Order: sequence, then structure tokens, then C-alpha cells
Amino acid sequence: MEKFVGTAPSTATISLILTLLFFTSAVTAAVNIPDESNLRRRSADKGLCAHLIEPSGYPCTEHSVETNDGYVLGLQRVSSRNVGLRTELGSPVLLQHGLFMAGDAWFLDTSEQSLGFILADHGFDVWVGNVRGTRWSYGHKSLSEKDKEFWDWSWQELALYDLTAMIDHVYSTTRSKILIVGHSQGTIMSLAALTQPKISDLVEAAAFLCPISFLAHISAPLVLRMVHMHIDQMIMAMGIHQLNFRSERGIHILDSLCDGHLECNNLLTSITGKNCCFNNSRVNFYLEYEPHPSSSKNLNHLFQMIRKGTFAMYDYGTLKNLREYGQFKPPAFDLGQIPKSLPIWMAYGGNDALADFIDMQQTLKELQSEPELLYLENYGHMDFILSVNGKEDIYDNIMRFFRSMRQSSSF
Repeated sequence: MEKFVGTAPSTATISLILTLLFFTSAVTAAVNIPDESNLRRRSADKGLCAHLIEPSGYPCTEHSVETNDGYVLGLQRVSSRNVGLRTELGSPVLLQHGLFMAGDAWFLDTSEQSLGFILADHGFDVWVGNVRGTRWSYGHKSLSEKDKEFWDWSWQELALYDLTAMIDHVYSTTRSKILIVGHSQGTIMSLAALTQPKISDLVEAAAFLCPISFLAHISAPLVLRMVHMHIDQMIMAMGIHQLNFRSERGIHILDSLCDGHLECNNLLTSITGKNCCFNNSRVNFYLEYEPHPSSSKNLNHLFQMIRKGTFAMYDYGTLKNLREYGQFKPPAFDLGQIPKSLPIWMAYGGNDALADFIDMQQTLKELQSEPELLYLENYGHMDFILSVNGKEDIYDNIMRFFRSMRQSSSF
């Protein structure tokens, strides 16, 4: 496995890093995000339902759930515009978003193009997850966003605490096993959580868009440059805990990173791979909602995966690993623990620079089951949630897969 070895940073690189740190430490709200010191103060009636879902004509209710480590998460429950379908709700489907995104990602296109709306209009009982720190979750029972402890987490906690709490809530509310759809980091969370029997027992089937558990072969130029520069470690060493790119200043971070280093005329391509099918005319609308904050520790954990080629818990270093895990190296998430009986469906793209097929083959090798696969040659990473052709190319296949699970379980 290739290891990424950093070289001594140049003056320009140091300047870039200091600029990055300055901008990320200035947690400035912008693009329709209110300046709130604590998400706990946000009322549910100002949540995702009121902002995006109800204006499109869909009944939506806000729910909140508290994780075992004290975070208060927002969940939305969405049903069809068709009154007849509302009276007999189908299987509950939990939608889990990716990195620097939130539950709004499933509703950013028209009702005929967005998976959240499409599932609701086909009779599914749609639940929308939002992880800690995002706009639509409500903070923490005792911590403020200004506290460094608030941001002391990675996708490991998102899987074992946030997703666990959301699944428990949906199951206890509906008394039905759950269908999961994950995109990108949402698939990392789901795969890790499903290695835990108490979670997999509550899940009927899972559909993964751009499935990720290993990241050793990503090809995104901007991401690889940041990994080589060890920017994640430098950010953490400087005491920056939150990554928030919602301000004008955040744009300058990426401008600085590209300047003299990368051809960034198509910045999104340099991060995700070439996207074929999303609506460029709606980019300004997308940016009213995306991106959402995440933690520096989360970025560090993801970059650890790229450097080490492992699907494992957070690496604190030898001595702290011994304290945290009782062993020198962080434990791996054993994909072989996901029940063979759990049906899994996966869709991946030929232009995806983050969810590489070689890495996905490693995932398939470690699973007991043989997932159903859908390959779309011209799709990039973002096409799987924002494609104008998503219903025909992807979502009809997901609904067919889910319905086949329900039909087979009825015999």
C-alpha cells in the first residue's frame, strides 16, 4: 500500500495553511444561515420542513432525537402529496447524507428529480437524517458550538451514535424494519453501523450511492493534494475544531489552494470527478443550503483512511489507542459481521474520483453477501443525488429493489 509522505512545506504552502486556519477559525455565517451560538436554540418550526419540503407541497413533521453522547439531532418525516398514499404509509426509508451536506441534499432538485420527493410520492415513509453539527440538527444538551468538545468527533461517532439513534427512533415510531439509503459518507456510516448486530437487526435492506469503506485509491486531485500536504493534521495542531465553509472567506480558502497548484476552473471536478448530469443552472440554489459544517477530526479520520488504506476506527496514536481501545492500533470495522441475509444494493460511477471501483471491490470482497450492483459509466460523485436523470437512471432501480425485499418477506 502506498503511503503518503509529506515534504517540508514551502513559504507559499505555509502562507496557504495560515490563511486556511484564519478563515476556518472565523466561523462566519452566510448564505441564509443565522448567526446562532448554540443550535439548541433553533426551534423545530424553522427547520428543514418549513424551509424546503413544505413549500414544495409535501406534508412534513420535525422530530428530534438525542444520542447517547448528548447531541440532539433533527429528523424530518415526509409523506406524499397524494392524500390516499398518506393513509397507508409504506416501508420507512431513512436517507443518510454525505460529508459537508445535510438532509436537504435529497430535496434540492424538482419534485420529479429529487429522491426524497420521489420516494414519498411512491408511498414510502420517508425519514431524513441530519448528523451533529449540521444546520438542521439542534446542537447538544449541554455543549455550545463554541466549545471545542462539541466538535470532538469523526464519522466513527456519526455511525455508532448518530445513525444508531436515528434508526432506533424510526423503528420505535413505526414498529417496522427500516430501509436505508446512504450517499458517500452516509455509506461509510451505514456500513460501520451495520457491523453492529443491534443495528443490523433493525434494518431490512440498504441501498448505497457511491459506496465507500476504503479510500486508498481515490483520484480527486484537490483531495490528494491536501492529503500530501497533511493539511488535516496542521489544522488540528493549530486548534481548529470546526470546518465551516459557508462564508465568502471560505471561497478564498479554495482559491488560495488552487492558485499555482491546481487547474481549478472546474473546482467540483477536482474534488468529485466529472459530473455529467446535474443542473448547472441550479448551482446558486444548491449553495443556499450547501455546504454544512463538519469537524476537523472527521476530515483527519477520512485522510487517515486514504493514507493507511484501512476501514478502521480513529487512530489516536499508539499510547492513546491503548487507552481508548486496549490495543496499539485502532480496531477495524469488520464488514464480514454484516449479516449475509441483509440485502444490499450499490450504485457507482465511472467518473467518481472519491468512490473508486478498486476500493469498492475490496468492500465487496469483505462482505458475506453479494450486493446487487448498478454501474453508470458517465456518472460522477454528485450525479447520484443531483442528476436531472436520476429517477430513470437510479431511483426507479432503488424502488424496485426495496419493493422486491418487501414482497419476498411477505411470503
